[in-house]
Amino acid sequence: MARCNIPALIIVLFLLGCQPKQKESMMDENSFFKQVPSWASKVVWYQIFPDRFENGDSGNDPDKESLRGAWPHDAESPWQLSPWTADWYKLQPWEKENGKDIWFNIQRRRYGGDLQGIINKLDYLEDLGIGAIYLNPVFQAPSLHKYDGACYHHIDVHFGPDPEGDLQRMAGENPVEPSTWIWTEADQLVLKLIKEAHRRNIRIIFDGVFNHMGITSFAFQDLLKNGKKSAYLEWFSVTDWDTPGFLGAPFTYEGWFGVAELPELREDENGIVEGPRQYIFEATRRWMDPNGDGDPSDGIDGWRLDVAFCVGHPFWKAWRSHVKAINSEAYLTAEIIDPPEKVLPYLQGDEFDAVMNYNFAFIAHKYFVNRRDKITPVRFARDLDSLLNTYPLETLYVMQNLYDSHDTQRLLSALANPDIGKFENWGEFFGKSQAHNPHYNIRPPEDKETLKIHRQMIVLQMTFVGAPMIYYGDEAGMWGANDPCSRKPMVWPGRQYEAETTRPNQSSMPPVPVAFNRELHDFYRKLIHFRNDHPALQTGDYEVVVADNDGGLFGFRRQSGNDVVMVLFNSSSRNQPFSIHEKHTFL
Repeated sequence: MARCNIPALIIVLFLLGCQPKQKESMMDENSFFKQVPSWASKVVWYQIFPDRFENGDSGNDPDKESLRGAWPHDAESPWQLSPWTADWYKLQPWEKENGKDIWFNIQRRRYGGDLQGIINKLDYLEDLGIGAIYLNPVFQAPSLHKYDGACYHHIDVHFGPDPEGDLQRMAGENPVEPSTWIWTEADQLVLKLIKEAHRRNIRIIFDGVFNHMGITSFAFQDLLKNGKKSAYLEWFSVTDWDTPGFLGAPFTYEGWFGVAELPELREDENGIVEGPRQYIFEATRRWMDPNGDGDPSDGIDGWRLDVAFCVGHPFWKAWRSHVKAINSEAYLTAEIIDPPEKVLPYLQGDEFDAVMNYNFAFIAHKYFVNRRDKITPVRFARDLDSLLNTYPLETLYVMQNLYDSHDTQRLLSALANPDIGKFENWGEFFGKSQAHNPHYNIRPPEDKETLKIHRQMIVLQMTFVGAPMIYYGDEAGMWGANDPCSRKPMVWPGRQYEAETTRPNQSSMPPVPVAFNRELHDFYRKLIHFRNDHPALQTGDYEVVVADNDGGLFGFRRQSGNDVVMVLFNSSSRNQPFSIHEKHTFL
């Protein structure tokens, strides 16, 4: 037995030697993964917001006309592509001309990120240790986020090399007749991205936004033009044909949570109705088996489903069967932010393989981020156990364990704003964590104690049960309040970025340097590769070894065969003794 001291506010990883006696493992991998793809337990995910990741082709940059149809509906006042390295809150000269505030102008900004930029950075992701990419929407749409799809069967033309040519090529199609669909230059470039990613053993999933489309979609535009005579009459829910609606529409209709730019697809007892349902199924097949030869290796590896809780269960059951018939190893993950017991019905093996595991983030915030209402190590251990005991066993290993995304504040900013509310109270917290909250700290944390906690959280993410998911730039040290400020342009090494010296109200503040954080990147990289090298952290058992309120200690053990890793966290302000009975090596 060895006795060691765990330093204050430090995590310690122990790599233990071969064990003389093994307890029965949670699972035999060869027979265990029946409902979910086993590869999804072995990867570290990386989420990419395309417009903000990398501009690899300046010749395809968005123009002012491409903004038409997107909030805030200003395609007339002066506009230019936003400079990648500029002070985030500082209004550019052309933005000042429209007389509007920063929040109006941020929604008009485009930075030119594209598919070529992602291809150019695949080597960076491979070196980091990334095994799978989740792409925010890439289909044709006017907004910066592209959750307002104009269609599902074409990649946005400004993500490809020939925007004008692609628009001309698409014009001759019948959108609901797959035999007329062509492969645009942008479509072909995304196939190249998939091929190049697969060559590096990196999987890719697309964002499926099937609850709603955008007002520029072919179906909604036809409805605006032809009214009750439209071929797409049954696709949307018109609530009043006689009352004019949004932006001069001759009728009113249902939009997602009342957002008029996002007209919802109509549902019946089977979920999404037949017309859009069939279109979605055809588009799904297109991206999963592009050449239609029955071999899905040239297609995407799965889907992330936006606002999946807004679509009826019968649709997801039928759609899953369709997806798995194309590729039995496809991975399906959903955006469902409800408590675990409400998430559970989606994870019974007939809808989704996993969800974006926000409930993991909620629990971690209570322990690491909160200060006034910080939970104890015993409560932390109990809450994590409760989460693990809620879901089917094989599902646990493929859950996407994230701390932040395009819909939250970034992790560093969360640590700089520890007591603004409860993360799990999604709607209320969303507003409190935005930079228009006058009490929100828009600067990153700088004190050593908080930065140590930050590293503790990274270690937990990389060692807990489930597949870690990093939001682009977290490894580079990026910070930012909730949407839209969590969507800043990626900070790359070797570039000179303006310091942040401007507050949202355009007053000045002491400068905050913006630069690629090499030390943090290397910390992420080391842990990602450590996880990739150890089956215990991918599919191993999980057992709490200490939860001590008085000492501030929490720790667990992961084991798969002879591969054993022990992780200890000291959240107290003093060193704590801990006894280890096995041979071990400090990491």
